[in-house]
Amino acid sequence: MENLNKHIEHTLLKQDAKLEDFLKLFEEAKKYEFLGVCINPLYVKLAKENLNGSNVKVVTVVGFPLGANKTEIKAFETEKALDDGADEIDMVINVSKLKDKDYDFVINDIKTVKSACKDKPLKVILETDLLTKDEIKKACELCIEAKADFVKTSTGFVKNGVGAKAEDVKLMYETVSPYGLKVKASGGIRDKETALKMLDAGAERLGTSSGVKIVSD
Repeated sequence: MENLNKHIEHTLLKQDAKLEDFLKLFEEAKKYEFLGVCINPLYVKLAKENLNGSNVKVVTVVGFPLGANKTEIKAFETEKALDDGADEIDMVINVSKLKDKDYDFVINDIKTVKSACKDKPLKVILETDLLTKDEIKKACELCIEAKADFVKTSTGFVKNGVGAKAEDVKLMYETVSPYGLKVKASGGIRDKETALKMLDAGAERLGTSSGVKIVSD
């Protein structure tokens, strides 16, 4: 597939990542002309400085990785990230409230963060490893109602989790695409074959720490 690099958000969300790891990530993102980098909020300013003059987007996460913070804290994180130069926000859905069928809470949680995003795109991480197929579909419907821009599969932080699965990506795509939302597949995408499967299933974006390997295969 041509321009595979333009679907990739080169990702580094590891708890023990060091400065040299981030600097390497930014250089790789520029070299391979990836669509973006995805990093924790503390490193947004660093990313913006190092990617200045390139077309690489700076993507960061809020409510990460559990999604269980208070809504106003997620919104505050979002505002701070935008102040630091973030181009896009990936928020984690409140999985507990989704499973409790407290849909009003979930919608408000997403709407509040979307409002804090202003004109910047919002992706909502569903954490598909923890959800049934019906819950994945319902989560997508709530994201449509809350006017998110993307639905995303995973954080990559679920113990023994698989991460992105093509069948889940297909379900998400079929649910949200008629309403103009897109899908980001992330978690466990480590080779070109898997990356292409996700795109074939309907993903527009790929979140992966294996971007260099994928485009070099």
